[in-house]
Amino acid sequence: MSSDELWSIGELAERAGATVKTVRFYSDRGLLPEAGRSSGGHRRYGPDALDRMRLIRSLRALDLPVPDVERVLDRDEALEEVVSGQLREVNSRLAALRWREASLRLIRDCAPGERADRLRLLGAVALPPDTAALARFWRRMLPVRLPGPLVTTVLDSVVPRPPEEPSPAQVLAFARLHELVSDPRLHEPEFRPTPPLPSGEYRPAVLYEGLAEAYELAASSTAAHGEAAAHGEAGVHGKAVVHGEAVVHGEALDCFVAAYAQALGAPDTPAFRRRLVGLLARHDGPVIHRYWKLATGLFAPGEPVLGALHHHLSVALHAQVEAGAV
Repeated sequence: MSSDELWSIGELAERAGATVKTVRFYSDRGLLPEAGRSSGGHRRYGPDALDRMRLIRSLRALDLPVPDVERVLDRDEALEEVVSGQLREVNSRLAALRWREASLRLIRDCAPGERADRLRLLGAVALPPDTAALARFWRRMLPVRLPGPLVTTVLDSVVPRPPEEPSPAQVLAFARLHELVSDPRLHEPEFRPTPPLPSGEYRPAVLYEGLAEAYELAASSTAAHGEAAAHGEAGVHGKAVVHGEAVVHGEALDCFVAAYAQALGAPDTPAFRRRLVGLLARHDGPVIHRYWKLATGLFAPGEPVLGALHHHLSVALHAQVEAGAV
């Protein structure tokens, strides 16, 4: 193009549907290619600058920050990275709005006498909430000798992910759960949950690896026998122990007991099973019981809840011992 066919900054702005100030801003940042200069030294632009300006406006219409726009213009492959990052940010904002909506409904719909306490609970939780306090609680609970990968596996199983679209009841449960695990009294010996076995007398990795297998078997047997469990039968029936809404097969129960026996280096005998009933009752203290009561409704539908599975296995063992089936 000859100099007569090039556009001034005002002409480019008019063709691009932008203001002169906007065009100058992007030009000063080096984002608009200049095709030349006038005899007076003024910038002149061609079609490439118009195409670039239209692309910039499209990216900005998606609310992309200017630094991200610069990355996209610098590298074509950066667009996917930038868009993915923006989607994560938008999803986070949407989650915060959903939690805010459910929180507002919780306050609106509760009795006037409950509002002060619920506002206090909600004020301690970020929106959207994170699970850092819950993870810290369990890290304090787990044995210090537990291998890192196993700690991660346990945390993934016991810390519920905040629902993306929570109900007011779930918001309240999470706030109460957050309060429970953040209670400074948990640092005091008399308030700390009891460890699963006497400290220093067992192999933690053996216990938690064995329990993971037992919980998986229990989850499978519970799902496979949902219809029988719905009848609420209780007692010992062949190789399955039915209690409440759970059916625990002998294989899962044997695996559960074996995890404790192997961790302690003891044989699985009737006497050991009777002893284990007492150990499990000692471990199932008020803090852990309340944790699982609050957390259960926060797990996704169909997601195994280890607290419930542990409870069903413990009850099945107690029923077996009481029935004299060992």
